[in-house]
Amino acid sequence: MIGNVVSRRYAKALFAVGAAKGEAEQVKYGEQLAAVSASIEEAPEAMAFFKNPAFSAEEKKAVVTKLVEKMSLDQMVRNFCDLLADRGRVEMLPAIASDYKAMMDAVSGVVTGELVTVSELNQERKSAIQAQLEKQAGKKLELSFSTDESILGGIVLKVGDRVMDASLKAQLQILKENIKRGE
Repeated sequence: MIGNVVSRRYAKALFAVGAAKGEAEQVKYGEQLAAVSASIEEAPEAMAFFKNPAFSAEEKKAVVTKLVEKMSLDQMVRNFCDLLADRGRVEMLPAIASDYKAMMDAVSGVVTGELVTVSELNQERKSAIQAQLEKQAGKKLELSFSTDESILGGIVLKVGDRVMDASLKAQLQILKENIKRGE
């Protein structure tokens, strides 16, 4: 819980700086922040290094500085990463990047969601489903697709904080509850 509050504050600060400089800069900051976050997340040993209290803030800052130099990031994003290293918060970069993306999505009217099915859908079907859901929502939808054989059939759609469970597993559970109650 504390991590969420802290990461949101850092993301909000960078978001405000980006907003003051213009929409193009704001988008660029988000993309670069996501790139740094992805590079840290892709290397589990890097994340372990940043979480390890045995290493000093200076050592962590040196690693962050090398990483940012290789990625040739904007000076503001470099300064932001340096600030995180100084404060011992580099391990929060993935959460900060996620919060920043959520803020960008809210401003641009993009809604993220996930569609779970029993088996993999072909690209044509995915596009059709996404287009239909965007039409119903009246917003741009960033939809990820996954599979889960335990739902037995149907779909589970998660958009924002809402879940629509039209899976066979859920229908069988409802039927089971109705039988127990004698309905």
